[in-house]
Amino acid sequence: MSKKVLIIGWDCAAPQLVFDRYKDELPNVKRIMAEGVWGKLKSVTPPITIPAWRCMVTGKTPGELGLYGFRHRKGNSYRDFSITTSLNLKKDAIWDKVGRNGEKSLCSAIPPSYPPYEISGNLIGGFMTPDLSKPFTYPESLSEEIKKISPDYAVDTKFRVEDKKGIRDSAFKMTESHFDVLEELLQKKEWQFAMHVEIGLDRIQHAFWRYMDENHHLYEPDSEFKDVIKNYYKLLDRRLGRIMDIIDDDTLLIIASDHGAKAMKGCFCVNQWLNDIGYLKFKNKERKEGQRIQQANINWKKTKAWGWGGYYSRIFFNVKGREKNGKIKPCKLQKEREKLRKKIKMVKGPAGQKWNTKVFTPDELYDPAGGEKPDLMVFWDDLNWRAAGTLGHNNIYLEENDTGPDDGVHDWNGIMMGWKKGMKKSIIIKGTGILDIHPTVLKYLGYAQDENLKGKIIRELIDEE
Repeated sequence: MSKKVLIIGWDCAAPQLVFDRYKDELPNVKRIMAEGVWGKLKSVTPPITIPAWRCMVTGKTPGELGLYGFRHRKGNSYRDFSITTSLNLKKDAIWDKVGRNGEKSLCSAIPPSYPPYEISGNLIGGFMTPDLSKPFTYPESLSEEIKKISPDYAVDTKFRVEDKKGIRDSAFKMTESHFDVLEELLQKKEWQFAMHVEIGLDRIQHAFWRYMDENHHLYEPDSEFKDVIKNYYKLLDRRLGRIMDIIDDDTLLIIASDHGAKAMKGCFCVNQWLNDIGYLKFKNKERKEGQRIQQANINWKKTKAWGWGGYYSRIFFNVKGREKNGKIKPCKLQKEREKLRKKIKMVKGPAGQKWNTKVFTPDELYDPAGGEKPDLMVFWDDLNWRAAGTLGHNNIYLEENDTGPDDGVHDWNGIMMGWKKGMKKSIIIKGTGILDIHPTVLKYLGYAQDENLKGKIIRELIDEE
């Protein structure tokens, strides 16, 4: 038998839940903890689905990929942006190297995978697929196989909506369907490397965190939804056990997440704050609640900076010669950036509580820092507060998310578990990061290592007893 690697991605899996709170109800996780290698997996900066999964499979940093999130600013436009798709992907992933070695891969729902693209093997598009009337597999004929296995196959479920029962039911059904397809294809298709990313966990945690977390500011005790997150992890664990049964003795199984999760304490209205301190200027005072900055009547000639919302803030300065109506001289940009960084670090919570806000320039984080990079990257109170880019709110601090119901935010540490049949290690890994997955997989498969990769081989997964 030849060596194989199978990665099961649990998007947003939280170590405090997997390895602690729910561990005793996850028998297959407990088995891996007793027999294999496990521990926290440090995400990239920013710890977001895109770029994190792509960093994992390429071994490249967000700066090297030029990916700082789902959105990309178009050139130096004030308003125009695009959404990341597979067309933005320029660096080789593990399956590209597998193909060059004359072998095949099975890739399922690894973001971003729409539009689907040719690989040596089989590819299934993920949650960014608009709908299944569009091609979502490579080869295209694979879609018919999927629909035969699971006629109700879905790529995603809505989750920032009020219909909690609908979210729960559709996410559980979707996830069972994904693993039905994965199990059959793992046994039916030829592959040396296989990977599936399950997005359902991310959706469930965002929608139901308040019902299980006693410390959440919107905690609802005795809710009918209090066990939804636990039950979803039990579903993942049950399907994990089935996969452990079907893989062969030479397959290295890795379970990993792109980032962790924790309670969202609220949203900080970054553009309203920039307006309050005189950096963002409007032509009038009339703004509807929840108005996006792209629709706001901004006086760009008098504006110094504006920001984007999301799990973190991307701050852009209005620079002469770069932006159409630039205000800041290029020679003054560094000084202005440091001035605003100090103001950001001084922001406190709604009750005056001290925040642990982290502020970086892309060049401080990455070498190189490519793509349409922001001038500052701001993680409000160490990710505890989400950034609201919208306008017209009565307060700069919001209890709820500004783009729909959402209880959770991302955290810096996800999970990693490694196991194969006959393994008897029980080793806790420390200091391991997402960029370490790529060189570890190449090493296990016997492929040559890339030069200049910033990750390291996870020796605990490779070295035999």
